[in-house]
Amino acid sequence: MSTPQVEPTDRKILSLLATDGRMSFTDLGKATGLSTSAVHQRVKRLESRGLIRGYGATIDHPQLGRPLTAFVSITPLDPSQPDDYPDRLAPLEAVESCWSVAGEESYILKVRVGTPADLEELLGQVRAAANVRTRTTIVLSTPYENRPLAGD
Repeated sequence: MSTPQVEPTDRKILSLLATDGRMSFTDLGKATGLSTSAVHQRVKRLESRGLIRGYGATIDHPQLGRPLTAFVSITPLDPSQPDDYPDRLAPLEAVESCWSVAGEESYILKVRVGTPADLEELLGQVRAAANVRTRTTIVLSTPYENRPLAGD
């Protein structure tokens, strides 16, 4: 299965929107050398193709009282049980992301909490909800995250 090709102008639009999802069609046009209506059509086409899946805000988690980020790898205690861990863990608000992975672990969770005690409590909730073993890595700093595409 081949990866669909994205032409350089569309890639530039994707890069600009990844950096600033609120950029106007006029500003996108200036940055790409296209008319506002041409940019509008391209963005709509990128959305319909699924290359743009949505727009969102970049949140300052420490200001929301969740300065501690950790990655929690989970491994089933009983591998014969159904693989429904994402569904079991979805109600846990502190779980920001859940990735199915290859290797020893089944999933890796990205979690955000306020304190080490909150993390300890969350790990207990994860273990109880999903009947899994956990391995946790605490993030010390984040030099960069959610980097936009490089414009070609």
